[in-house]
Amino acid sequence: MPISLFALTAAAAPTWYQGPLPLMVIIFVIFYFLLIAPARKREKLRQAMLEAVKKGDKIITTGGLFGEVAAVESHTVLIKIGDGVKVRLAKANIAGLQGDPEQGGTK
Repeated sequence: MPISLFALTAAAAPTWYQGPLPLMVIIFVIFYFLLIAPARKREKLRQAMLEAVKKGDKIITTGGLFGEVAAVESHTVLIKIGDGVKVRLAKANIAGLQGDPEQGGTK
């Protein structure tokens, strides 16, 4: 009497295995705690840093420029990068504060 392939796979599956849904839930939970939660925490810290930028702060831009904040506006900052050289920069392009290793800055 021939044995079907389905009967073999059903017999070989562990009794606790209930299909792909619980496995997908477990994988999502692992991804959440390893990837999503830390990324959200870093983004909140970055937003707090950008909101707290004030005149006189030394910053680093995403393009690698080092400068000092000369003025702060709602979505932009004016940074001094040299003697008599000022550049307007979007706040989103601030990589971090100089001297703050947690924010991407250097000492």
